Amino acid sequence: MSSPLTRHPKVVVGRRIIHNHAARKAKLPGIITRVYDDGGFRIRLDGDRHTFPVPPKFIDRVTFLDEVTDVPELPMGRFHPTVNELEGEWEGVLICKVSEDGDLVLLTTDKEKAKAAATAYFRWAGIDLDYVNFDRLRLVWAVFEWEPEDADTDWTVRWDAAEGDDQAIRLYFLPA
Repeated sequence: MSSPLTRHPKVVVGRRIIHNHAARKAKLPGIITRVYDDGGFRIRLDGDRHTFPVPPKFIDRVTFLDEVTDVPELPMGRFHPTVNELEGEWEGVLICKVSEDGDLVLLTTDKEKAKAAATAYFRWAGIDLDYVNFDRLRLVWAVFEWEPEDADTDWTVRWDAAEGDDQAIRLYFLPA
């Protein structure tokens, strides 16, 4: 184990690793993307877009592989979200809360499906349906865009999209 003043000699940007991921109960491959002076580092698991820190006290959760390579660039620009980027699927509709107020994005063009999915989501979240105004549910064009790796969020959604815009998607939006 590294002390806070020294760094494990294999902790270098681009080193391939296997992370013993407690939350996923799996050993997952990834890459070191950043190294800190205290001996800690950040890793990005294969197939994920975000990085997370490995403090020196948790270095034993990482197996260092021999391969060192360039860190792959993250995709940037517009994209169509999948269940991996959103909060999940309710009643067959992908949903994501997109503000602290509770604004919802519902990836469907069917109003009844959107309402049923929002209802199931709110029940799951413990939100009293008496406080939900389904009259505000509206069909809009939106564009999802990846943010840089160090941004506060992995992606943002823009509401200034129109039919025919690159990667624009029609969906229901329910403001809080």
